[in-house]
Amino acid sequence: MRPAFAVGLVFAGCCSNVIFLELLARKHPGCGNIVTFAQFLFIAVEGFLFEADLGRKRPAIPIRYYAVMVTMFFTVSVVNNYALNLNIAMPLHMIFRSGSLIANMILGIFILKKRYNIFKYSSIALVSVGIFICTFMSAKQVTSQSSSSEKDGFQAFAWWLLGIGALTFALLMSARMGIFQETLYRQFGKHSKEALFYNHALPLPGFIFLASDIYDHAVLFNKSELYRVPVIGVTVPTMWFYLLMNVVTQYVCIRGVFILTTECTSLTVTLVVTLRKFVSLIFSILYFRNPFTLWHWLGTFFVFLGTLMYTEVWNNLGPTRGQPQKEDKRN
Repeated sequence: MRPAFAVGLVFAGCCSNVIFLELLARKHPGCGNIVTFAQFLFIAVEGFLFEADLGRKRPAIPIRYYAVMVTMFFTVSVVNNYALNLNIAMPLHMIFRSGSLIANMILGIFILKKRYNIFKYSSIALVSVGIFICTFMSAKQVTSQSSSSEKDGFQAFAWWLLGIGALTFALLMSARMGIFQETLYRQFGKHSKEALFYNHALPLPGFIFLASDIYDHAVLFNKSELYRVPVIGVTVPTMWFYLLMNVVTQYVCIRGVFILTTECTSLTVTLVVTLRKFVSLIFSILYFRNPFTLWHWLGTFFVFLGTLMYTEVWNNLGPTRGQPQKEDKRN
């Protein structure tokens, strides 16, 4: 029952979270910092009350290790959200972030000295080709949709390139953080809820450097048209309602993933998260009418096929009940 409930949380929370994020980004593309701050603050307060026991519970993992992890996590979150302000469309944003397997494998080879079989290298090649196709076609759209002025077209393309660079940096940094977490959990044991709290609480002072931008967008949010919330009948600015729903759904999504990691195998978690990304992508394309060509569909197919190949889902689903599954010693 709990795994099914967790899957429901992941799909309901994560998919709706993407919807509200796109609603925010379409109205104010530079709102990434205030969105990130709100998410961090909400999860930090919840963790302080229920996980840290109002600060009375000592962490199982020393704070100095969390400081390193938090620096990476804060950087990844801010850069990923800010990329939406750099001519990066939401579908490309989701597809690019689906390429985490590439970054994990590259850093795993160089840092952890891991070796993989040909099947996994092939799957990563598929993901790489898929992301390249989507990125290349998006680059053509950026230049064609900009104004006729050559100067404006070059400027739009330059901002887009900067956005691609930001996403690439965040992808590699996220993979490095995953490796760091893996070594910490191996040394101190798994403490996912504790890590979730400290990863969101410790970076809060860092938002001081973004205070001006956060305040400016708070003012813009206040000026948005009013929206009457159903059931409770309260009237609030539309953008604040979108932000509240984004924060709540983000929390639901994270909680769902946490339950999955404690109740299911890593393979199941990977499959659920991959399918969730695909559903979010389809909804973003159809509901928001984001431009998506046949080449984009081909690239998306390669990305998700490569991800499923990497998890070797058919090999893990193949053995009959009672037969042990063979473990690949090379990954």
